[in-house]
Amino acid sequence: MDAAVKSTIEDRSLTVAGLKIRCLEQGSGPTAILLHGASLGSSADVWRRNLAPLADYGIRAIAYDQPGFGLSDDPPDWDVGFRTSFILEFMNALDLKRAALVGHSQAGAMAVSLALSHPNRVSRVMVLGTGSLLPPLSHQPGNAAGAAETERQTEPSIEQTRAELEGNVYDRRLIADADVAIRHRMSMGKNFRAFLARGHASAKPPAGTSSAPLWQRLVEVRQPLLLIYGREDRAQAGARAKLAQERFPGLDLHIVENCKHLVQWDAADAFHRLAGPFLRGSA
Repeated sequence: MDAAVKSTIEDRSLTVAGLKIRCLEQGSGPTAILLHGASLGSSADVWRRNLAPLADYGIRAIAYDQPGFGLSDDPPDWDVGFRTSFILEFMNALDLKRAALVGHSQAGAMAVSLALSHPNRVSRVMVLGTGSLLPPLSHQPGNAAGAAETERQTEPSIEQTRAELEGNVYDRRLIADADVAIRHRMSMGKNFRAFLARGHASAKPPAGTSSAPLWQRLVEVRQPLLLIYGREDRAQAGARAKLAQERFPGLDLHIVENCKHLVQWDAADAFHRLAGPFLRGSA
């Protein structure tokens, strides 16, 4: 690909199922849709520093602000099931019959769910730091694997935004003032009200969903599946990822040292090295 093309991120909006959706795109080749998590302030910008390296591998990398996040419109339904099915609407708007999904945090479970329910639309799945896809430890309550972050009741100050963002990385030097400013902007106003609305929404499993925990169904995923976890991530993710390796030795699961929840920042080199060939279909 031409160097000038690789260095340019296209930041645009499009209409998807009646909603204005903002997305970032870079590169050409097999399409990978990058899905951010559900923490306050999350947006497509969490992938901004990863787009060019993925484009270098010959991948069309697309990240979008999910409904109710960033610069996108609010959804008609606050349940995570809506945002999961919306991935297909987003693909339809881009005329994508099939794409790879890369899900961080809560979005990893969304990607796996969609791979199970619509295997013809999902070519590959990458999961980064999704606690709900790990088995609980023997002394851990069953719901601890998917425990939500502590909810705020007031809009955060910029100092609180910095502290929360720094708490998600092992190397705090990765957090620049610009990162904090973007995160804080995406945490205020309508986005904070959306955060509260999501917290009060009841979790409704999609129709026909198995009653088994999703982590037990990873072996049912027929598409190539790659999982990456930080050893120092919250809720003992490192120990639980090791347990998952022992229970399901066939999983392509990687545990990265000196890495917390923002795997794509803390372990950027490992992420790009693994994701590039995987998303290209050459690994």
